[in-house]
Amino acid sequence: MQTSPAATRQAPRPAAPTSPERRRFGLPTATALVMGNIIGGGIFMIPAAVAPFGTVSLLAFAVLTVGAIALALVFGQLARRDPRTGGPYVYAREAFGDFAGFLAAWSYWITTWVSNAALAVAAVGYLDVLWPVGHSGVLTIACALTVQWLPALANLAGTRYVGVVQLVSTVLKFAPLAVVSVVGLAHFDPANLGPFDAAGDGWAGGMTAAAAILLFSYLGVESAAMSAGEVRDPERNVGRASVLGTAGAAVVYLLGTLAVFGTVAHERLVHSTAPFSDAVNAVFGGSWGGAAVAVAALVSMTGALNGWTLLSAQAPYAAAKDGLFPAAFATTRRGVPVFGILVSVALASLLTVLNFASGAKAAFDTLVLVTTFTATVPYLLSTAAQLYWLLRGTPEKVSPPRLLRDATLGLGAFAFSLWLLAGAGYAAVYQGVLFLFAGILVHTYLTARRHGPAGRSEAQSTGADRP
Repeated sequence: MQTSPAATRQAPRPAAPTSPERRRFGLPTATALVMGNIIGGGIFMIPAAVAPFGTVSLLAFAVLTVGAIALALVFGQLARRDPRTGGPYVYAREAFGDFAGFLAAWSYWITTWVSNAALAVAAVGYLDVLWPVGHSGVLTIACALTVQWLPALANLAGTRYVGVVQLVSTVLKFAPLAVVSVVGLAHFDPANLGPFDAAGDGWAGGMTAAAAILLFSYLGVESAAMSAGEVRDPERNVGRASVLGTAGAAVVYLLGTLAVFGTVAHERLVHSTAPFSDAVNAVFGGSWGGAAVAVAALVSMTGALNGWTLLSAQAPYAAAKDGLFPAAFATTRRGVPVFGILVSVALASLLTVLNFASGAKAAFDTLVLVTTFTATVPYLLSTAAQLYWLLRGTPEKVSPPRLLRDATLGLGAFAFSLWLLAGAGYAAVYQGVLFLFAGILVHTYLTARRHGPAGRSEAQSTGADRP
């Protein structure tokens, strides 16, 4: 008789007892992790990017916020069910078996270190405003690598330092954005807004086109779930941090975009390369806005790099504990997966060097675009896992009185994830599938090792096959 993958896979290992040294993320720090990872450097370009579509893009933002919060709520429910480090990997493997778990971990890992390389490249662009370093050469590369390795060193120092850096950087990035938003709204001029449907595609077409750009602004809602093993009381705090962090990021995005729309004339905003700088200059006069925004952007991206560096090691760590990633990824020190961080930062550094040294900008941009696809794979698998448990109706997995509410949230989050996937574009999906399925070779090798003669001998010697 054939059995389902979930029945034939190895039983998940129970979560290892955690020492007081490991679980140092309380609710404020976990919320800062989510908010800091969602808000990277993109916030400083979003108003100009969506300006060509008109104020219909604000409506798109509102709809996307609802979808992102639904996804955050689903991650909170999944974390209550299984509060282990690994988030989407853990949920996919528990519901659908080893292969689905591996795909979630592999795709998420790709997303993190390629995105970190992109953040470092963007950070050098903002650094150039404050201290001209040029656009090529040894100094530029050195600056980009420094931006990557400083957060990595904070991670290697232990989870306590990761939390401190994330909390401080989130406050520092939120404060100037909040000031610009409040001051900008105080000087709001409706005449600057421009037409509702500036592109002339109809409100539905304009909203969809704007959403294609805005969709990826909410990547990172899973951050607390991914690091659940380092969060105090994860059954309670992961869900709260996911919702609070996502809602906080949404407030920053919406108020900031609205403030820029109302202070910078639409005709100028469409062609702006520094919309927040233009907003500051429009309100206060002078030309110091560029430097102020550059500082805020650097702080924002440093915080994002700090959080994403931690996440780059969490999915491989959880998969390695189950034998689905090389065992070295499960090595920890002070609660941090050391090998995973070093490998991820090294790969991101290699991409960064290739971008600056060889001028492979087109290839690099393609890889970054591919990450928009790979990031949605864990989302789809996680929301599908939630729907799987709801459809099974397993008593210990689902609370019957809340079945309708949870099913609605699950379907909404799944639809939001599909919208993310569609927004990536045909080319990104095509290339992303190739990139994702390249990991099948890794999965094949590790599975053969686990189930081959050598793997069986090792399991027998340790008693792992005993009933």
